[in-house]
Amino acid sequence: MFEIVIILLYKLRKDMNNLAQRYSIKHEIAYYECDINQQMTLPSLIQVMIKASEEQSDRLNRGSSYVNQLNLGWVITNYEIEVKRLPLLGEKIIFSTLATAYNKYFCYRDFFIEDEAGNCLVTVSSVFVLMDLSTRKIKAVDEEIIAPYESEKIKKIKRFNKMQPLSNPKTSPFKVRFYDIDSNKHVNNAIYFNWLLDVLGYEFLSTHTIKRAPPRRWRDVRAVAYAAWSNLMTSENRCSRYRSPRRLISTNWMMHYVISTIFSQLGN
Repeated sequence: MFEIVIILLYKLRKDMNNLAQRYSIKHEIAYYECDINQQMTLPSLIQVMIKASEEQSDRLNRGSSYVNQLNLGWVITNYEIEVKRLPLLGEKIIFSTLATAYNKYFCYRDFFIEDEAGNCLVTVSSVFVLMDLSTRKIKAVDEEIIAPYESEKIKKIKRFNKMQPLSNPKTSPFKVRFYDIDSNKHVNNAIYFNWLLDVLGYEFLSTHTIKRAPPRRWRDVRAVAYAAWSNLMTSENRCSRYRSPRRLISTNWMMHYVISTIFSQLGN
């Protein structure tokens, strides 16, 4: 009996810790965050997601100012996105985030986007790393930085599903513009999705909506931007490293990214 009580107390404490890790904000979708179909765009969604994670860090006294004084910055290296439907213009949406786990070099954070009724619209799994702002290299996770999040410490590296090889992808060059660079002096994550989706064109984007974005790590190279045209459509008929800005512009670098993104036909 005593052992059962101990086990129950341990589970209760673990559940309370998990609840303490979750942070939520409410956000009303504005017109400038939407496309012509009055759906929230993926870049806008990601920006609000990151805002939620930054607010949580600030409340835990682990915000940008704390991390920057250690000459470090957070960089997102991977996303895996599942979309049931995108938020609509005027909807009041709850953005929640949870710092789930970390190992020597990688921190794992999940995001949940829900409507006011509690229906899950979008789920996102992401990977963060700490970058030395001087060397632009990845640094080992500092225990003192991560402690307030109460994330689980793990040894293994989480593996995401691999993207499928692209067949005859459409290519389009993109220059990195000054205002694509954020305060960490690298291309903001939301900008990548702008580049990716722009390649698909007006007609396609106005009649389709994103369902899934398989994981892919971004990297800077002197190349062109690749976007997948193959395996984009489903039969469903419903909505279901880093260099300084001056260096990027003066050398006319282009961003290279490869991602297969699956869309579904928009309903009437």
